Amino acid sequence: MLSLKSKLSVISAVATALILVPAMAFAQEMGANKWEQNKWLAASAGFAIGVAALGGTMGQSRAAAAALEGISRNPGAAARIQTPMILGLALIESLVLFALVIAFLLQSKIG
Repeated sequence: MLSLKSKLSVISAVATALILVPAMAFAQEMGANKWEQNKWLAASAGFAIGVAALGGTMGQSRAAAAALEGISRNPGAAARIQTPMILGLALIESLVLFALVIAFLLQSKIG
């Protein structure tokens, strides 16, 4: 099991990579090194959609599990639990769709 300090160092390393990869892609000048810039944009777009899909599925699974647990404890409140759960799932999914749009915008920079 990882200690808290090692978990924080892993999280900070991943966060730094998430911040720097797109910055490296946009910081390069166009010209002789255009292929290198396109490679970083493609990697950024692919990584962004992967992280968004992972985060969205984790959020949706936890929301659905909590709603089902609440319904199983109190079946009479199913209607009052189901509507906010569906709204929450739609909002979580919209964040994933925003990431997809950003990935497509990054892909449109290639070429």
